[in-house]
Amino acid sequence: MPHQRILDFDILEVATWLVGTARVALPPVEIVAQVCDRLVTAGIPLWRVRVGQRLINPLLSAWGVIWVRGTGGTDYTVPRSVLATSSYTGSPFEHVVKTRTRFYRSLRNLDPVHDHPVLFELAADGSTDYLALPIVYGDGSVQGSSFTTDAPDRFTPEAIALIEKLSPFLAAALEPAAMRRSAESLLRTYLGDGPAERIAAGAIRRGDQVAIEAAVLLTDLRGYTILSEHLPPNELLERLGQYQEVVVTAVRAEGGDVLKFIGVGVLAIFPVEDGEREKASGRARRALEAALFEAEQIGGLRFVGCLHVGSVIYGNIGSPDRLDFTVVGPTVNFVCRLEAVAKSTNSAAVWSREVAACFPADTTRQLGTFTLQGIPDEQAVFELIAPDRGLRENQGLAPR
Repeated sequence: MPHQRILDFDILEVATWLVGTARVALPPVEIVAQVCDRLVTAGIPLWRVRVGQRLINPLLSAWGVIWVRGTGGTDYTVPRSVLATSSYTGSPFEHVVKTRTRFYRSLRNLDPVHDHPVLFELAADGSTDYLALPIVYGDGSVQGSSFTTDAPDRFTPEAIALIEKLSPFLAAALEPAAMRRSAESLLRTYLGDGPAERIAAGAIRRGDQVAIEAAVLLTDLRGYTILSEHLPPNELLERLGQYQEVVVTAVRAEGGDVLKFIGVGVLAIFPVEDGEREKASGRARRALEAALFEAEQIGGLRFVGCLHVGSVIYGNIGSPDRLDFTVVGPTVNFVCRLEAVAKSTNSAAVWSREVAACFPADTTRQLGTFTLQGIPDEQAVFELIAPDRGLRENQGLAPR
């Protein structure tokens, strides 16, 4: 009776649900899962369904939902680098996106010369038939979806026709979530997690700001002028990218937020929670130590890191038509002034008295007192006692 159940399927009811309740109230994973469950109930022996969503993001090419019968749905992301590999090139998804037409193939008797490896992988998992369809959004972009079955009799023409009829309504239900996901992803990539969350929550007016306490980390690449004079542009950018990747990865691993790249500097914050400066400063220090260690492994990457903890103004600044989400205030100014001390004393990591007070005495050493530009009175500055001699020497620091 599967054929009769397909004929009895109320496509109008499901379409109305998709563009109404589902679009407004359900997340993408649940939308896809419920559509698949309804199709299975209608007699279509779905085994595995994948719906991909393209992202406007320099780091990620797509995200999407994978549903497998009996296990439900889950979401996934695809790095942009995958687009340049054989995983995508020549795949059914590439065909669907580029031609805006469906792709249909039995997974029996596949041809190693002409059929894409993904089809062999699906066949090895037990799938017998494969259907890929374009999902077209209102802005003209094309997403991809795929449907497989493990039924010996494959998909019937009636089953394929029903899935194709539902496709535009599935697109209508998923498009708002996809647009939000794409915008949020782009904000996080360029602004950092914290600013992205605040902007998404409505902090978009000039002057929208809040005073918080945070450990502030500023790093700066050493010898950049010399590098820029001796390295070809592509090698210079590669070296700069290596340094920034090392710092950003370490900051994120400790729950910090990278706010901006200032020339060859990286500005990050670690918010103080429940008044516990020690925890925020500790996370910032661990991030800096990890970044210095990773830079040592690469070789030739030398940078300084400066830490201070205190109150900052966190929010939107700028002109009426051009805004920036960042931190400002005396704490930020202080950490910027520490950079000159780090370079003049040939130290890899320096911090203020406030930060030093958060650490055991045997892990930090006072460098002395210094006059910092724009800061009244001489200030005590401390440095990291490196965990091993090799790190100090590879950072270009003289043994003491």
